[in-house]
Amino acid sequence: MHIVFASPQSRERTEGVLSPECVRIIVADEHPIFRHGLLRLLEREGRLRIVGETGDESEVATLVRDLRPDILLLGFSTAPRSPVKMLQEIAATGRPVRTILVTGSIDTPDVVTAGQLGAVGVISKESTADVLFKGIDSVMKGHCWVGDNAVSDVASGLRKLNVARRRTKAFGLTRRELDIVRAIVSGHTNKQIARQFSISESTVKRHMTHLFDKLGASNRVEVALFAAHHRLLK
Repeated sequence: MHIVFASPQSRERTEGVLSPECVRIIVADEHPIFRHGLLRLLEREGRLRIVGETGDESEVATLVRDLRPDILLLGFSTAPRSPVKMLQEIAATGRPVRTILVTGSIDTPDVVTAGQLGAVGVISKESTADVLFKGIDSVMKGHCWVGDNAVSDVASGLRKLNVARRRTKAFGLTRRELDIVRAIVSGHTNKQIARQFSISESTVKRHMTHLFDKLGASNRVEVALFAAHHRLLK
């Protein structure tokens, strides 16, 4: 565990020369390389001031209580201590802080729960520095931030982002085309598919042609294999 932060005395001496726009930040992540890289990145922005950092999850709530940051950049990972538990501990201190989750996987139940517990931002660890800075600016203005955009609230932002990601992962298939892929995997014939979706067999054949073109398949078996390999229907 490694913590670096300004003492109350040094804060008093320094805050007098800081601009009103200066943002006080704590960085918490269990992975030293990622944490230190994030610190170096933030230090390049003069308007951002690092007041604390830690790789020890048990210290996060105490740091927030003692250092009174504007923003907590909280690394969301598979640490033994649940990040959701950390957010609960932070809330128990009564010290308000804008928490931005920095996570490797946005579409997880814990991230959704974190949004319900008051996290105001969710940023992927794969994001660019520009996205991170925009997210910080957005939450400081009272907005929420999910992925690459400002949103009205974290929960709805996550839902929209996950829908968009599923569509991207679906290789451009429409919802109806995905339904037909599901029917193909289940072994249904064109006639059965037409009956199931109340469409004509010629419409089913047209959907099949689009499927083959988008997936690079030449027959139903290849569509089923493609769907299984890419977990298309998960």
